[in-house]
Amino acid sequence: MAAVVGLKCALKGQTGIILCCREFMNSLDESSMAEVKAAILSDPWLSDGWDIGEKYIRTKEGIAGRVDFKFAGLRHNLDSIKSKASIILCWVDEAEPVADEAWVKLIPTVREHGSEIWVTWNPETKRSSTHKRFRENATEDMKIIELNWRDNPWFPEVLDDERKRDRLARPEQYDHIWEGDFATVIEGAYYAEKLTLAKRQGRICKLPVDPLMSVRVYHDLAFSSSDKADAYAMWPTQAINRQMNWLGYYESVGQSLDYHVGWMRDWMHRNGVRSVEHVLPHDGTRPDGLGNQYKDYWEAASTPEFQWTVRIIPNQGKGAAMQRINVAHKNFNAFWFDEEGTEGGREAIAHYHERRDADREIGLGPEHDWSSHGSDAFGLGATDFEDILASMTQTNAPMIPEYGTIA
Repeated sequence: MAAVVGLKCALKGQTGIILCCREFMNSLDESSMAEVKAAILSDPWLSDGWDIGEKYIRTKEGIAGRVDFKFAGLRHNLDSIKSKASIILCWVDEAEPVADEAWVKLIPTVREHGSEIWVTWNPETKRSSTHKRFRENATEDMKIIELNWRDNPWFPEVLDDERKRDRLARPEQYDHIWEGDFATVIEGAYYAEKLTLAKRQGRICKLPVDPLMSVRVYHDLAFSSSDKADAYAMWPTQAINRQMNWLGYYESVGQSLDYHVGWMRDWMHRNGVRSVEHVLPHDGTRPDGLGNQYKDYWEAASTPEFQWTVRIIPNQGKGAAMQRINVAHKNFNAFWFDEEGTEGGREAIAHYHERRDADREIGLGPEHDWSSHGSDAFGLGATDFEDILASMTQTNAPMIPEYGTIA
C-alpha cells in the first residue's frame, strides 16, 4: 500500500519521499526494503512504475513526479530524519519499542498537506509509548485497526495448525501470539497459567462489594531512606463462602502515607464500605524511611467515618516468598478478580517470575522487580486466606477444587 500511495502521487506530478522507519536499523538489511521490493514485484502495475536497485527504490523516469523510498532507524538517526523534506507517507513498522522522544521529533517532520503516518506493531505492554500515544490517547484524526490471523484470507494451513497447538499446549501465551493481547507471560512466570484459566472460567469479571461482609486489605510496604525507591501496594478483598474476591488494587512509588490513606478512604467511600481490616506483613512495626511506623500510622488514621483495625502477619522465616507462591497456587481456583479494579495488580502477578541461573539452568527464587510489590501483597493475602478457610465453621460451604472447572 505504501508503494501504491507513492506511485499514485508521482503520477499526479508530486515529488517527495516515503519514509520507512524502525526503532533499530543499522543497515538496509534490517529495514523493510526487502518487503517493499517483494510487494512491488508481485504486482504488474507497481512493477511498471517503480525502479528497483540494490540500495534504492524510486519511481521510474518519465513519470510526472518523483517519489523515493527512504529507510531509517529511529534510535540513532532522529536528527537526520528531521532534515528530510516532503515526506508524503511515513510508515513505522515494528513500532512497539519506539520511545516517546522519537515520536516527539518524528511527528512534526511529517507536515506535507495530506501526508500520513502509518504505525504497525504487535502489542507487548501498556507501558509502551506507542500504545499510550496511538491507542490510549487516540484523537479524531487517527484510525485504529486491529488485524489478526482470522482477518487474513490467505492464512496458510501450516500456520493454523501451529495456532491450534499453541491454544492447547501454551494457553497462557495464546492470546498474545494470536489474538493481539498484551504479553503477560515471560519464562518462569508463577501465575500466568492460573490467570489464563481464571479468565476462561469467567472469574475475572465485575465484582460487587458486599457491604455486610468483612473487607481485608493486604499490604506490601515501601522502605527506603527517602521513601521513594519502593512501591507501596494494597489489595482490598472479601472472603465469601470459601471464595476470595480480589476487589481492587493500589500501587504507588514515592508517595506519603497520607496519600495511601487518602486512596483507601476514597475506595471505601465509592464502595459503601464503613470498616476494613488492614493486614500488614511482619515489618509493619518497622519505621519507614521517614521515621513513621506503619502499624501505628494506619491505626491512628482510623476515623468514625472510615474505621479500620490493623493486624500483623508474623514473619514466615526463610523461604517465605516461595511459601506464599505455593499457597496461592493451591487456592487459586477459589480466587475471583474484579476486572477493572484489579487490572494493575493482575498485570503484576502475571509478570512475577523466577530468577534463573542460565549457566546452571536452575531457579534462584522470585525475581525482585517492579512486579514484586503487588505480588508480595497478593501472596500475603493468599496465605491469610488459607487460615480463613481453616477457621470457617460453615460445614455446608461449597469446597473449591484445587484443579478443574468451577460449575
